[in-house]
Amino acid sequence: MTGSIGANIRRLREQRGWSQARLARETCRAADVQGDPIGRQEVSRYETGKRTPREWLPFIAAALGVPVDALRASPEPTEPPRPALADYLPDGDPLAPISARTGRRVGMDAVNDLQQRVHGLRLADDVIAGGDLLRPALRELRSAIRLFREGSHSEAVGLSLLQAIGELAQIAGWIASDAGQREEAERIYRLGLSAAHSAGDTTLAGNLLGSLAYQRTNTGDVRAGLAMAQAAMESATGAPPRARALYLDRVAWAHTQAGETQSAMRALSEASDALTEHGEEEEPAYLYWVDAGELQVMESRVYTELRRPLRAVPLLRDVLSRYDATHTRELALYLSWLAVALADANEPEEAAATAERVITLSADVASGRTAERVRVVLARLDEFRNVPEVRALLEHVA
Repeated sequence: MTGSIGANIRRLREQRGWSQARLARETCRAADVQGDPIGRQEVSRYETGKRTPREWLPFIAAALGVPVDALRASPEPTEPPRPALADYLPDGDPLAPISARTGRRVGMDAVNDLQQRVHGLRLADDVIAGGDLLRPALRELRSAIRLFREGSHSEAVGLSLLQAIGELAQIAGWIASDAGQREEAERIYRLGLSAAHSAGDTTLAGNLLGSLAYQRTNTGDVRAGLAMAQAAMESATGAPPRARALYLDRVAWAHTQAGETQSAMRALSEASDALTEHGEEEEPAYLYWVDAGELQVMESRVYTELRRPLRAVPLLRDVLSRYDATHTRELALYLSWLAVALADANEPEEAAATAERVITLSADVASGRTAERVRVVLARLDEFRNVPEVRALLEHVA
């Protein structure tokens, strides 16, 4: 029975995209206790069956929003567990060269092939959700690290391999985060930061730190996320314009989540200014998606979070009118902000119709982000439960 409880706790926690530390905090909040009588390590012991929650079980259930019986039930058959970074890496420092390299000679052709596969993974992420891409991403990361550690190569090739590993870690970390594997994503991002610093690529290091900042901000660690986003921006000396615009976007989002309206608006304006400097300069391939449309997406999300629907709704409608329907995950995400903005504008009927589209699009998308946004939208609509269209949607979902 203990094993079943632990498996159920972990399954329900991961469905919400929560870390073990987040579940510990929510459990203490549900129990209305001060301090941290249970923490991440205790949750880990519960999940692995090393300890039984006993008196904490009702509060864990309350935090997860399920009855206690749901935690005691025999776990349903599940898909094979998602892979972890450790499954794909050697013991010890994964970037440390082995003392006697026995692999083949590695030249720039192999580096170019690796870079093309990394970019292919980025393009795949545009249309495929993280839950479906995580395994291939981690396999590529393992292959790249083995190439660096075991192959025989010149110093220049070694630096290029480290850059490729850093870029691969950035997209693999993003994919893991989208799959709801937040702790795993942080480990991957930090591996990438190590590779980028070793390669002396400050622009790539800023992108990795900014990606980690964005995840921290979105999981409630707003102050740490803001500090990381600002550090990424401050290290951007010499970075190309689109990289600076991207860093500033993440600073704006962190300020928004911290409730710092003026700072968020200033960062958005600076991001727009940085983008106007973009021309024919040399820049990394991973910046291909940073354009005026993406800045408009962030601006509309900021206005939504700041409860300014008269600014948010027109921007989101404009974005959605031009968005490629093959990008199902992003379409669902942007519609979710539109649904919230419409609710804030006191348009519950239209908000319910938009929310229904979000739920339909998210149904077959293996993304922790879309699942979380569905919960946010439904919670926002709950205060309009007396509106027939809203009540019908909520009852259907229930």
